Amino acid sequence: MSTANNTFDYNDFAHGGYVSNVLSAARSLLAALFAVNPRAAAADEALVSQRNKDSTCTYLSRMADDYEHIAPNLSAELRFMASRG
Repeated sequence: MSTANNTFDYNDFAHGGYVSNVLSAARSLLAALFAVNPRAAAADEALVSQRNKDSTCTYLSRMADDYEHIAPNLSAELRFMASRG
């Protein structure tokens, strides 16, 4: 009679089967779906950023007009900053 070796080590379970591969693929798919930002959100952020720049430039130009008679050099600097956007 021969006796069977019934000991298992890590290598017996390290290589997954079909179910393990399917679960790994599903995890990868979910990670990819939640990791990518939609393009519409990026476009909205760019639009908001441009609006903020425009409002800042407008604010600086109005401030330059206010200080034109008091401090012409300051007014010129404010206009320069507004033109750089």
